Amino acid sequence: MSIKVENIAYVYGEGTPFKTIALDDVNLNIEKGDFVGIIGHTGSGKSTLIQLLNGLEMPASGQITVDNKVVGSNKSELRKIRQTVGLVFQYPEYQLFEETVEKDVAFGPLNLELPENEIKSRVKDALQAVGFNYNEIKDKSPFDLSGGQKRRVAIAGVLAMKPDYLILDEPTAGLDPSGRNEILEQIRKLHKSSNQTVILVSHSMEDIAKLVEKVIVLYKGKVHMQGTPKEVYKNAEELVKIGLGVPQIVDVISELRKKGFNIKDDIITVEEAKLEIIKELSRKSEEKNTLHSMEELKNNSSSYSIGGRKNV
Repeated sequence: MSIKVENIAYVYGEGTPFKTIALDDVNLNIEKGDFVGIIGHTGSGKSTLIQLLNGLEMPASGQITVDNKVVGSNKSELRKIRQTVGLVFQYPEYQLFEETVEKDVAFGPLNLELPENEIKSRVKDALQAVGFNYNEIKDKSPFDLSGGQKRRVAIAGVLAMKPDYLILDEPTAGLDPSGRNEILEQIRKLHKSSNQTVILVSHSMEDIAKLVEKVIVLYKGKVHMQGTPKEVYKNAEELVKIGLGVPQIVDVISELRKKGFNIKDDIITVEEAKLEIIKELSRKSEEKNTLHSMEELKNNSSSYSIGGRKNV
């Protein structure tokens, strides 16, 4: 099971003076269980790509298949594909409208005309998947929640549809640090606990470094590079050149290495850096103690004559 993107192109304003090529010959493969990050500056094609994956837009050329079904080949199957590929837009909390959290999360499953007990089960599972206690949250108004909580409710509404692939478009946009951490932690747990396939679109190099297993870099509508975060972030100069840069900790590690610290060059998170720096400081401390002990031994030895008598 996978999403395959083959030779995709997408054009805005075809046949007008405002013609813009949003995507050009894009090829990707996203496997079931992957945690993928898509990064790129504004206008790189990120939003267009995820709308194509969900069937909200159709390519000008090329083909997208979701679990061997060609997106758009059969319009009657588009609804099924949109259930299979769940898409959470930026600021999804603006789409909350019901009087209680439970009713809001149940909206999608209700439209599938599922049995009442199945709907309730899905709502409960979805709310728990994003870190809520079902009984404590279900009767609250979504409008009384914090920004991070509202967004988690909105994500739960998509999860209740039981998508095989979950796309999150800038899920931390506009949140304070507490709300950001709240959302990112729940996304991490969701992937880890249920092996949920997650496609995370973000401009934050730090968020991508912390979470994903594979990075896709878009630039001017093309896949500029892809690989693991460590592989991609080693190309720091190229990333800066295309307007992205690298996590700040990568620059810190680079400077420490220039100053003689024997630290690995593929560190991309603060957590990794902390462990490496502690290890290096410990090594330097042991080295210093060893040199000090050797100096003391040398000094003590020089105070004795060859015959064993102490020099006065």
